Amino acid sequence: MNIGVSQNYPHLDQMQPWNDRLHLLECLSVVEEAPNVKTFTFRSDNHNWFRYEPGQFMTFELPVQPEAVLRTFTLSSSPSRPFTVAVTVKAQEGSIGTRWMLDHLMPGVRLKAFGPLGDFSMRKHPGSKYLFISAGSGITPMMSMTRWMNDCAPQSDINFVTCARRPSDIIFRKELEYLTSCMPNLKLTFLIKEHEMGQVWTGIRGRLETPKLPLLAPDFKDRTIFCCGPESFMRDVRNMLEASEFDMAYYHQECFGPAPEPVLPMLDGIATEPAAASATVTFSMSGMEVPCAAGETILKAARGAGIRIAAACESGLCGTCKVMKLAGDVDMDHNGGILDEEIDEGYILACCSKPLGNVEVEA
Repeated sequence: MNIGVSQNYPHLDQMQPWNDRLHLLECLSVVEEAPNVKTFTFRSDNHNWFRYEPGQFMTFELPVQPEAVLRTFTLSSSPSRPFTVAVTVKAQEGSIGTRWMLDHLMPGVRLKAFGPLGDFSMRKHPGSKYLFISAGSGITPMMSMTRWMNDCAPQSDINFVTCARRPSDIIFRKELEYLTSCMPNLKLTFLIKEHEMGQVWTGIRGRLETPKLPLLAPDFKDRTIFCCGPESFMRDVRNMLEASEFDMAYYHQECFGPAPEPVLPMLDGIATEPAAASATVTFSMSGMEVPCAAGETILKAARGAGIRIAAACESGLCGTCKVMKLAGDVDMDHNGGILDEEIDEGYILACCSKPLGNVEVEA
């Protein structure tokens, strides 16, 4: 497949925004960033441009055998360069999806994707100056926001702190060091845990701890803070900031995970069962009518009947389970995984939509 420069590549004003309901993404390039870390750059398979906020994420359908899996990744690219999008992926131990990407995803491969979505962006939560705190691949949304500010607001005041196990594990190190020469108010700090044999390291070692924070960012209480990394890392950062009496209204973090199971009501100390079926969900494409208990989501009803609706986060965040509602009303309590215009068109998120009477959906 020839994926070189197209002689007929249109100008931006001749293109339409990418629409995840109509088109696929085509892998354009693969770049190794660190051990077991690669950046995958994609373009639309139909000459579209990408409109999103720096720091948002996309969900990819990966053709892992015997059944495709859904994985959500934050975009490391900047919307100031709208012809492509990129994700930077670290192969997680025991992960089928990330391992497949590093081993099999190459230029020319096409994937289905959903999004971009998410509220983790300085465009959603603006501040006069920022403190970015990350660990490992949690650096990706910080890189997206920093790249955007370098292109569009290079005077932005950013204190950028990222943690890694070893110097060789620091993702985007060379680019970040270069950006400090382009952005006069970008302060960069790398923290590492282990020193590598034969390598000289003159930077800071150890964990990000409460005594270090005022040294790394003396004015951290005056900054809007964005944090991303493993859950344990973000929990430690939250605890550190709360102990320092930081105003947590200016703290934002990125994480993905399924919604918690609902707690059943208690009666004399005994958990009661959900109420009997109170609605019927008709799945038009499957030709099935399925009873749905009170308080049960459309996604749960579909799974109980063996009907497959793609879903990743299951908390109304990623937008993967978007389906068209053909009839009826639902109570949809989402977390930003669907746009207002999509709701106006009739779309709902199956994972967080509970029928208010009989409902018909396109699934």
